[in-house]
Amino acid sequence: MSRVLSAVAWPYANGPRHIGHVAGFGVPSDVFSRYMRMAGHDVLMVSGTDEHGTPILVTADKEGKTARELADDSNRVIVEDLQGLGLSYDLFTRTTTGNHYRVVQEMFSTCLRNGYMVEQTSLSAISPSTGRTLPDRYIEGTCPICKYADARGDQCDNCGNQLDPTDLLEPRSKINGETPQFVETQHWFLDLPAVADALGEWLDGREASGTWRPNVIKFSQNILEEIRPRAMTRDIDWGIPVPGWEDQPNKRLYVWFDAVIGYLSASIEWARRLGEPEKWREWWNDTDAEAFYFMGKDNIVFHSQIWPAELLAHNGAGARGGEPGSYGVLNLPTEVVSSEFLTFGDAQFSTSRGHVIYVRDMLERYGPDPLRYFICAAGPETSDAAFTWADFVTRNNSELVAGWGNLVNRTATMVAKNFGEVPAAGPLEDVDETVLATVRGGFESVGSLIERHRLRAAIAEAMRVVGEVNKYLTVTEPYKMKDDSQRERLGTVLHVALQCVSDCNTLLAPFLPHAANKVHAVLGGEGDLFPMPVIEQVEELEPDSGAGLTSYPVITGDYSATPRWESRPVVVGTPIAKPTPVFTKLDPSVVEEELARLG
Repeated sequence: MSRVLSAVAWPYANGPRHIGHVAGFGVPSDVFSRYMRMAGHDVLMVSGTDEHGTPILVTADKEGKTARELADDSNRVIVEDLQGLGLSYDLFTRTTTGNHYRVVQEMFSTCLRNGYMVEQTSLSAISPSTGRTLPDRYIEGTCPICKYADARGDQCDNCGNQLDPTDLLEPRSKINGETPQFVETQHWFLDLPAVADALGEWLDGREASGTWRPNVIKFSQNILEEIRPRAMTRDIDWGIPVPGWEDQPNKRLYVWFDAVIGYLSASIEWARRLGEPEKWREWWNDTDAEAFYFMGKDNIVFHSQIWPAELLAHNGAGARGGEPGSYGVLNLPTEVVSSEFLTFGDAQFSTSRGHVIYVRDMLERYGPDPLRYFICAAGPETSDAAFTWADFVTRNNSELVAGWGNLVNRTATMVAKNFGEVPAAGPLEDVDETVLATVRGGFESVGSLIERHRLRAAIAEAMRVVGEVNKYLTVTEPYKMKDDSQRERLGTVLHVALQCVSDCNTLLAPFLPHAANKVHAVLGGEGDLFPMPVIEQVEELEPDSGAGLTSYPVITGDYSATPRWESRPVVVGTPIAKPTPVFTKLDPSVVEEELARLG
């Protein structure tokens, strides 16, 4: 058994999340984490809401709220949505906790002590109408390198080069279109060139491992070519105070030094709440532990450059040397698992333009598993993928309902009608042995694909196995075995079919955990077979930190009862009742109804 850290991107808390968000960070990380637990690994899955920065202030102003009120409201909505989707976090927390403040400030102080934080005068973008600092990603303009018209202030998505807002031609505020004003200000910069060699050596090692997606490793290596110091503080009053600058309340640590440290702070908070405050070290200090980071492609630079650089600086592993702080030598990512974008038809999801489908609306109208299935089967794994309502309805009806749901229903119905319980099997024929072997082989083929983050291929393989079991029932025709002389053979075929359904349920469980529990009940099981996440209201661990929280909701769960990734024999005599359908067939009118909702 090995220890596996599932570090899941932190959704930004300026409003509810749409399905494009969870296609990148949510569902892929949960499928992987659930499978790795089933495979016997000790998984720690952590994340939370990212709650600092100017966008929170901007949205709060629009809604007539304080930044704290907006963060609280958004946090609760996001927590409820992600728990409803079945994402099995060990801890989903937030960046406005006292624990997070303490961890971030300790990391900053260690990087500063090691010499990797340098104070520089820089030009800061200010909104002329509000006087507020504009974050890099809230400034757009023409890329000076490739002339792409919609480059951002931190990087150009067209050519991939890192930028500063001052590099942009004809810069404009993403908030209101005004031209930003640039003023001189003092900030702490992370000296990325001082860790460039160590970063390059680490990335070369990751490329040699052959595990990273080619688009991620190549992009990560390319951005090293133009590496330069990056500001880790900002002129803003909503964020984590800067150690040593306590007398400057309008200077705060920037998101590039705030949110990414959440993976570490969430792990520490989890251990503290468990009553074993040092247990997090098993995932962070043990060199045999592995760490997988899940996000959309717009966050690659955070996770393959900024965060590893901060870890190297903390560890004293750059050109300036140094000693690790109280957290010891921290592990760098094993793999950055970045997905491309899920688009809305041929356009990007855009809340401002009304091109958006919120997670909550999908859950309320269709439940979690049809959405999870779509993301796994047709999601943006290595290239952008389009969501359309027509494709969603087709996949639900022709694959989930007609394929998997039909197999479960027809098998249980025949058993309930003819035996009322799991029948005993007589002598097995070649056709029985063949289908059983096919299903057993799925544990290796599906599992190896999930391990390599190839979810589209993995769920396709699982559904191929389901198709073979459906073919088995078509070939053996148990529904025609009505004579008493055929009863033993009928029992054998239905026993084999039940065994196959049970095993297929295991194969599909990481993808469809809610349905897995329903199928478990259809097969006569009691309780939940696959543990689900819960929401708990917890007290602030450090109420005197200045973070301002007293209590807040978290997602957590006890996943110790997760069944193993293996065949479990069905038990002869287990009662089987007439089933109700596991999935709901959608009327084709859903397409027009949903399009009408969107105008």
